[in-house]
Amino acid sequence: MPDIIQLLPDAIANQIAAGEVIQRPASVVKELVENALDAGATKIRIVIKDAGRTLVQVIDNGKGMSATDLRMAFERHATSKIRSADDLFALSTMGFRGEALPSIAAISQVEVKSRREDDELGSGLFINGSKLEKQEFLASAVGTSIAVKNIFFNVPARRKFLKSNETERRNIFTEIERIVLVNPDVEFTLVENEIETLHLPKTNSRQRIVQLEGKNINQQLIEINEETTLGKITGYVARPEFAKKGKASQFFFVNNRFIRHPYFHRAVMQAFEPLIAANEKPSYFIYFQVNPETIDVNIHPTKTEVKFENEQALWQILLVTIRESLGKFNAMPSIDFDREDAPEIPVFNPLHSSSMPRVNVDPNYNPFHHNGSSSYQPKSTSMGWEQLYRDFNKEKEGTTEHETPVGDDLDRSEGNLFGQSEENRNIPETDLFPEHYQYKQRYILTSVKSGLMIIDQHRAHVRILYNKYLAQIINRKGISQRVLFPEVLELSAAEAAALPSIQEDLEALGFELSHLGNHSFGIQGIPSEIGNADPSQLIRAMIDSSMHTGNDVKDELREALALSLARMTAIPYGRVLTSEEMLLVVSELFALPSPSYTPDGMKVISVLSDVEIERKMQ
Repeated sequence: MPDIIQLLPDAIANQIAAGEVIQRPASVVKELVENALDAGATKIRIVIKDAGRTLVQVIDNGKGMSATDLRMAFERHATSKIRSADDLFALSTMGFRGEALPSIAAISQVEVKSRREDDELGSGLFINGSKLEKQEFLASAVGTSIAVKNIFFNVPARRKFLKSNETERRNIFTEIERIVLVNPDVEFTLVENEIETLHLPKTNSRQRIVQLEGKNINQQLIEINEETTLGKITGYVARPEFAKKGKASQFFFVNNRFIRHPYFHRAVMQAFEPLIAANEKPSYFIYFQVNPETIDVNIHPTKTEVKFENEQALWQILLVTIRESLGKFNAMPSIDFDREDAPEIPVFNPLHSSSMPRVNVDPNYNPFHHNGSSSYQPKSTSMGWEQLYRDFNKEKEGTTEHETPVGDDLDRSEGNLFGQSEENRNIPETDLFPEHYQYKQRYILTSVKSGLMIIDQHRAHVRILYNKYLAQIINRKGISQRVLFPEVLELSAAEAAALPSIQEDLEALGFELSHLGNHSFGIQGIPSEIGNADPSQLIRAMIDSSMHTGNDVKDELREALALSLARMTAIPYGRVLTSEEMLLVVSELFALPSPSYTPDGMKVISVLSDVEIERKMQ
């Protein structure tokens, strides 16, 4: 019987490895830019076409490679970073396993040009799906240029599962954002389809955040800085009042490497817990500098998960550092006992008894009836409340068991109570006996044949507006209202990258935006239905919704936009509704085909049956 276990060919092994390391064009950008940083580059230029499907090119001014190093770089597990197993626990570079370049070459066509400063000529390398086609000497600038073309051209199944261009473009921006935030001393340029869309000159950490997130974030940032024997924690957190209900900018970096760390995230949220609502998220940019020997970055193929040796201690330090910074910048309430003008706190003496302070109050005082004089003399006459109750008791005594004081007697007593005559009172019957009743400015109560119906006013309005906005998007019939003074909307690089995917639908709703350059847009028109809502906040919420859902199907994206706008503009809890407004909400709700639930499955209507009411009264 023949043997069945065989060694995989290198080309297939590289394709399998690429499935872990290279998941999409954004993964190629990440690996190539990290290699450029490891090479000591101070200027990095990223060129993409068709969201990376056709081309991803990274050009740097690093130290370059010799012809031999260039050839060895595309061999599996060939690396200049590791000589022994101990080196794994003393890493200070981004890449070290030697898997990225072979994985990239296995699923694409690669052209590389590189030259060292001391060499007269550079080296060129051309690889087609792991197969070396040509290597030659050529003229090139100092540094390295790697062009990756037609990603997954030889793996059609993988290429088929790539998302839309807008989604892949957002993923590329996300990877770039994670890299540039931790390398402010490096100049970055992004060119998309031969158009420069991002240019970040050298700067400091705070200004790099401003470059990416917009000028408005500068006033929101609170600096944190703490150094202990376990490491150094620096960075910025946003003020609590700027916390977001949608997606927030939240970044952890360890030794200049972006990581995800849910455990440390809980420390940040606990520090903000008493200052923000439960559904709000603060923005933060936190940098750890620790001894490389105390962390292990080799636990995930993309190196975004890191294991710490002193995790619990760092968690406590992070929590205390953020709370201290929030208190220092008056973001957290505190009591100052060292003020000179602070009141003296008396010492308790059990021998001395304290009497209750007496306050003289005149219940008959009316500020509108003292004729403007500076002094007020209290009146001794009363309003005759005793007479009112005496008359009420007489009416009650004269009423039989089957009679109630209604009609003229009730109107007369109410007229006397509010100081109005019967002739001047003209109260509509709908006010005295409303068809709908609002309970605690949250629910609309109305009587139905089977019992008492309870309607959530906010969810009901969300249900109504969702259908309305979705119809406007589909039919492109949104009515736009021009604004007198256009508002400037400043977006982050990631938000600006996501805007084109929803801009057509925003215009269908009635928004009119003009591009001002550098991720800034002028809001020239807004939908006529949004009332006094902040248009900038609405647009940001819809961009966050599209980025969070990552929908590629146009119908799903339109539904997400309609739901996001409906939530932002619906009747809020706590608003008092008139009888006419309640009647309009109920009428429009039951004109819909599915009024019982919101588009995201929240219950709108509940009925308390007559049987349940009678049972509660027993």
